[in-house]
Amino acid sequence: MAHIDYYFTPASPWAYLGSRRFIDMVERYKASVRVMPVDIGKVFATSGGLPLAKRPPQRQAYRLMELKRWRDFLDLPLVLQPRVLPVDPGLACRLIIAARDTEQNALMLAHRIGQALWAEERDIGDPDTLEEIVTEAGLDPAPLFGAAEGEAVKAAMQADTDRAIAANVFGAPTYAIDGELFWGQDRLDFVERALAARV
Repeated sequence: MAHIDYYFTPASPWAYLGSRRFIDMVERYKASVRVMPVDIGKVFATSGGLPLAKRPPQRQAYRLMELKRWRDFLDLPLVLQPRVLPVDPGLACRLIIAARDTEQNALMLAHRIGQALWAEERDIGDPDTLEEIVTEAGLDPAPLFGAAEGEAVKAAMQADTDRAIAANVFGAPTYAIDGELFWGQDRLDFVERALAARV
């Protein structure tokens, strides 16, 4: 069985654009996945990346063009500039970790949170909104919220962020198989080749 380390943030539109295909791929190849939402700001700080607002205007404009291209190509709903941005994804990340650590479907929850932000313009930094999203995903929000505010989950997120930095991750989403990195949802074809080679 192949194993994938999945580094991402639900605040990334690219993670959302790739998440449904990634889930299908994982199921098709029966791969195991460690779902690791990270503090992307800390990853950027160690790798030379910049948050969107600090990128040059040329890069910001091209990003929007690429998002539109991929939205149209994949025929997925995507709001190019959700009105709720910028948003703090910290609590959303910790809820995903809490789901992972209690062996619930963290990958699907991550997809649902990304969809809520990028397709539905919902504020994934708002606890009430997140409670609705978790419930819609078929999970019980009470224990997940309890765990998400605990020190163990906060430490787990820091550990996953440290692990990403140690693995030379510099952006989201990144898929790692046997130490080989695949950055970006536009590299999922290569991820699939790597999985097929391990069947």
